[in-house]
Amino acid sequence: MHFEFTPRAIALRDELLKFMDEFVYPNEKRREEELAANARSGRAYAELPMMAGLKAKARERGLWNLFLPEAEHGPGLTNVEYAPLCEIMGRRYWCAEIFNCSAPDTGNMEVLARYGTKAQQERWLTPLLAGEIRSSFAMTEPEVASSDATNIRCSIRREGNEYVINGRKWYITGAMNERCEIFILMGKTDPDNADRHRQQSMILVPKNTPGITIVRDMQLLGMYDPPFGHPEIVFENVRVPVENILLGEGRGFEIAQGRLGPGRIHHCMRAIGMAESALEMMCRRLVSRTAFHKPLSEQGVWRERIAESRMLIEQSRWMVLNAAYRMDTVGNKVAAKEIAMIKVLTPNNCAKVIDWAMQAFGAMGLSQDTLLTHFYAYERHLRVADGPDEVHRNAIAKQELAAYQ
Repeated sequence: MHFEFTPRAIALRDELLKFMDEFVYPNEKRREEELAANARSGRAYAELPMMAGLKAKARERGLWNLFLPEAEHGPGLTNVEYAPLCEIMGRRYWCAEIFNCSAPDTGNMEVLARYGTKAQQERWLTPLLAGEIRSSFAMTEPEVASSDATNIRCSIRREGNEYVINGRKWYITGAMNERCEIFILMGKTDPDNADRHRQQSMILVPKNTPGITIVRDMQLLGMYDPPFGHPEIVFENVRVPVENILLGEGRGFEIAQGRLGPGRIHHCMRAIGMAESALEMMCRRLVSRTAFHKPLSEQGVWRERIAESRMLIEQSRWMVLNAAYRMDTVGNKVAAKEIAMIKVLTPNNCAKVIDWAMQAFGAMGLSQDTLLTHFYAYERHLRVADGPDEVHRNAIAKQELAAYQ
């Protein structure tokens, strides 16, 4: 097991840190102003004007599509090489888009790169890699327990040279964005198949296809998330060509497993970055505030929390690096247990750090004057997104028990 970062990863890390200092942190206020201006204009989900310039700068510096391990379409970094870079991007929950490394586009690009036909790649992967459009992944449904993907009800029925789609999805991240042009949708093409894992398929659905209705945007812990959004969407007799199917009928579950592994570890990498930012904010707050005649940083309860926070972050970081190493050396399928473990451990650990930071700020920690509420919403939603804790714990236990049965 070898965790020393390669010279390439170190060089990219140094360049990324400089970029954050020069362009990301100084633009936080501007971002809030542009979000407010978009809302006033009635286009809350339009791209922020500052983003195009930042993306151009990122491309000039070679900080583009860093997530994609396929060298044909990206720099070909390993998961271990990408880990410290993704963590840095996570220090501000919104900035991964600057580097074309934000969910759900990353997972969708990986799906198209691995499973798409040449025509599908030319039509959708090429503009996604260039950052010209955005995408969404339509899987979760309000009417079933989507933590069990075999429950999905959305129907994909073939009629001649078309597939007809009927169903309702929600929490479809990014689908409100004006630049979102394509959904990768999971539904059932063969609901009566005796093999429950061969009932599902994935299909490409252009957002402007007739029959698609965005019902409403959904909140995360009482907050909307422009310019991305997480809407509820109805698909009513939506027709797409048969060539839009991915990999073939009955392969949806297989694609989902391949997609969600990288997506889960990327979420965990970003989560660690947020926890690092929260700990930094907490420490600065504690050394600057006095209560009961001495700085908060000298009070025992806060020293315990600082120490515990550092341990929780390091525990998460090393577990994530171990999972990344396993994915690089034995493949995503064999590394499923390690991926499941970090998916439970990291959001819980990082949420605790962020919660303590919120406590250190008192009333301000609950307000819009820090990023902590956004950090907390992100960490808390990760305990449900890409599979809830309970499903991952069950999978871990099954693999542990397998040797004894």
